[in-house]
Amino acid sequence: MSAVIEIKDVKKIYQMGDIQVSALDGVSLEIQQGEMVAIIGPSGSGKSTLMNVIGCLDTPTSGTYRLDGMDVSAMSDDQQAAIRNKKIGFVFQQFNLLPRTPAIDQVELPMVYAGAADRTKRARAALYAVGLGDRVHHRPNELSGGQQQRVAIARALVNNPSIILADEPTGNLDSKSGVEIMNIFKSLNRDQGLTVILVTHDANIAAQTQRAIRMSDGQIVA
Repeated sequence: MSAVIEIKDVKKIYQMGDIQVSALDGVSLEIQQGEMVAIIGPSGSGKSTLMNVIGCLDTPTSGTYRLDGMDVSAMSDDQQAAIRNKKIGFVFQQFNLLPRTPAIDQVELPMVYAGAADRTKRARAALYAVGLGDRVHHRPNELSGGQQQRVAIARALVNNPSIILADEPTGNLDSKSGVEIMNIFKSLNRDQGLTVILVTHDANIAAQTQRAIRMSDGQIVA
């Protein structure tokens, strides 16, 4: 296996008025292609900042980040956005769905930004893949929390990313829906070879991955 993510001595410092807050303090990390990894730690440990760096949503203050061998830390915002749209699918705790928009249109959105063809066909296929083939025209208020998260996963998959980044993906779900969502992530990892990175504070979620990276005070501690 080759490292798809290589982070070396990354620091992220935020200026809050007169105070400097060190969110990441010299983090080094490799994640291999096809791994399923949890980044775990309490609130304020730096795990969300690390996810934002990995997801090209934020740039390190210092250090290097290579994604598929490319030095992302040196890229412009537009270059990072292009990489993000092509290589990374995001799933968030809050689902981030548009309130009055049918599922199929939600899933098409990333393809609109990417200028992709066959959008409706691909969106429908992605919804079928997460078990929502009979819900393609339902709006979020007509779906359960677990079904809304499936729509979000379908949206994350539709541009065929190589990495799925999920931030507390079961945090807003009941335990049964949480198990179903975790089974989808495991299947994507096992059957499609996707690299899956879960950011969580839940030890039960972390225990279902191949490796847990524990963070505290902006550093990897285990």
